[in-house]
Amino acid sequence: MHTNREVFMSAIPTGAAAKPFVGHSINLVLNGQARQLEVLPWTTLLDLLREQLDLTGSKKGCDHGQCGACTVLLNGKRINACLTLAVMCDGAELTTVEGLATGDKLHPMQQAFIKHDAFQCGYCTPGQICSAIGLAREGRAHDAAQIQELMSGNLCRCGAYNNIRDAVQEALPACRASGGER
Repeated sequence: MHTNREVFMSAIPTGAAAKPFVGHSINLVLNGQARQLEVLPWTTLLDLLREQLDLTGSKKGCDHGQCGACTVLLNGKRINACLTLAVMCDGAELTTVEGLATGDKLHPMQQAFIKHDAFQCGYCTPGQICSAIGLAREGRAHDAAQIQELMSGNLCRCGAYNNIRDAVQEALPACRASGGER
């Protein structure tokens, strides 16, 4: 699989006609730490996280915003990182699955996923967990049916939906009490 950068760089003319692309400087708070980064204008947030910052928890599933494997929290709201340009995140607070635990203490949602065996292959799990924390912040899910509906943007090929729903339902009170974060 080629990265966006490789694809676009291969299409750039070389020689005298070549004009270099200019990167953009962005500032963001990533998993609690202020960062200043240089990004090319077409770099998606997902590619920035995975390829430049080596934060590989968020997965590239469909790369079209349809599976939810790339879900992260931007200013506390769940978004698909594959559909978001990195330059759009300037000045934002970004939380990935890597930023949820505090030292060795897991986030309540992570604990619930383990307790309820809410994963099988684990590929979708980081996106499911971030989406569930965003869901807790939204405060709209109050029963199993609402959780199921509001988590429907996150697909699980293994079919662990009942366990995921049970984990989210158990962790919602703890997440709401802490504002969704740690």
